[in-house]
Amino acid sequence: MDKKWKRVWASAFAVGACALALTACSNNNNSSSSKKDQKISWMEISEIEGMDPSVVTDATSFNQLNNTMEGFYRLGKNSKIEPGVATKTTTSKDGKSWTFTLRKNAKWSNGDPVTAQDFVYSWRRTVTPKTGSQYSYLFSGIKNADDIVAGKKSPSTLGIKADGKYKVTVTLDKRIPYFKLLMGFPLFAPQNQKAVEKYGKKYGTASKYQVYNGPFVQTGWTGSNLTWKLKKNNQYWDKKAVKLNTIDYSVQKTPSTDYNLYQAGKLDAALLSAQASKQLKNQSGYTIRQTSSTKYLEMNQGKKNGLENVHLRRAISMAINRKALANAVGGANKPANTLSAEDMTLVNGKDYTKTVENAKTDKLMTYNPSEAKKELKVALKQLGKSKLTYTILCYDDDESKKAAEAIQSSVEENLKDVKININSMPKKSALNRGVQGNFEIFLMGWNADFNDPISFLDMNTTNNSYNWQKWSNKEYDKLIADSKTTSSEKTRWNDLAKAEEIILEQQGVTPLYHPATAWMIRPSLKNVVFNGAGANYDFKYAYVQ
Repeated sequence: MDKKWKRVWASAFAVGACALALTACSNNNNSSSSKKDQKISWMEISEIEGMDPSVVTDATSFNQLNNTMEGFYRLGKNSKIEPGVATKTTTSKDGKSWTFTLRKNAKWSNGDPVTAQDFVYSWRRTVTPKTGSQYSYLFSGIKNADDIVAGKKSPSTLGIKADGKYKVTVTLDKRIPYFKLLMGFPLFAPQNQKAVEKYGKKYGTASKYQVYNGPFVQTGWTGSNLTWKLKKNNQYWDKKAVKLNTIDYSVQKTPSTDYNLYQAGKLDAALLSAQASKQLKNQSGYTIRQTSSTKYLEMNQGKKNGLENVHLRRAISMAINRKALANAVGGANKPANTLSAEDMTLVNGKDYTKTVENAKTDKLMTYNPSEAKKELKVALKQLGKSKLTYTILCYDDDESKKAAEAIQSSVEENLKDVKININSMPKKSALNRGVQGNFEIFLMGWNADFNDPISFLDMNTTNNSYNWQKWSNKEYDKLIADSKTTSSEKTRWNDLAKAEEIILEQQGVTPLYHPATAWMIRPSLKNVVFNGAGANYDFKYAYVQ
């Protein structure tokens, strides 16, 4: 975001475009693979935020959109680009002009053809300021996108046009190294203008207020309930490749509950608690899902309540025992010493995160109670305070609450003059608080939208819509901007690494751990693709054996 909160952390987690072929099983435990048996029961750890591609931000929603919507491409195993609505792509030598030829048999679930104008309409709608897209910044680099988002130009000037019914031309201001990966992200999928205008403010707020052009259609989601279904889309151009008829979804926020449902045959996948993970690691179906994501704290520096003091933020960071925190939450989580996730991008054969680490950042990201006390002493003197009290805002799922409690315990034990309270609430409510800046400390996370550290770094620039913590650093902003315009790959990586060092030294956000979760998954569902970055799940080719 469980913003993603795409990606925000909210509901899912992610690492290095690592795609895993998962296994699961239908509730029907016979060995046949007849058509009627192609049904599974799946779970999410948090509710759907919405089904409007222009405005959603959380991983649960993007996973739904990834299976019900389709853009120019799909991202297959290991984030490999696969055909979507586009059958052909041509690119200019300078990389600034892209032409997509669309298939003529692509349809919406209401029977309408998917046309070039659907892409034009969708993109313009997303960058229009009144739409309120938190993700519109990902269009940066597409001609005029920045000026449109800033309200300086009309959405009609965006660098996308329909050349007839089945050809789309996209013009960029500058070459975007990760542009092709972006095109596999649901944010860039087409939208049916007729449906948007028909449903108005209700568009995307429930299953029935949306039309779909992907492998599945969603049914049964009312906007607030915790169960729904994905059903095979009979209008989908490649419906013969889709084997599953139904995916029954439910939100399960407590690992002990979902594992009991798994044992009872009512769920085909269950998130495990830390204790259960240790007990079941040698059992058939035990699966580790690594994600291109980071769990972190946002300390709101816009409220001027002390958290704008860099020494206080550093004190809190060094007071947290990240190893104990990662273990308490469960799975195979790894303590974080960088904001960007590991195993996502190689730079000259070396993991990008290894180019970031240095003695100063490592010190600030390492459990060190004595140094934390020294930093707090400086902070209290500068602030003219003797005691401080803050509230951590978090989601109400089991993992988030356990993480918040571990942080509370660690900080209060090592910083006697700092008291921490916890306020847990449903994800949607917490995210609304985040957007409004109505929090002191927000425990959240970010799942990379694509395999590049810019996905973590761009969102923390001064004017980015996701910079809820209101941290600002001019040198950081310049390095991020320069990384987007340089033609030198070496310079780009250096700029990104320097920027990441700055945000760690200033504790613009406080990384905690890189999530990897342990699951039990029945061993009979084949070809479920899980990608670490972007929208994680793709059930298009999945089938029950």
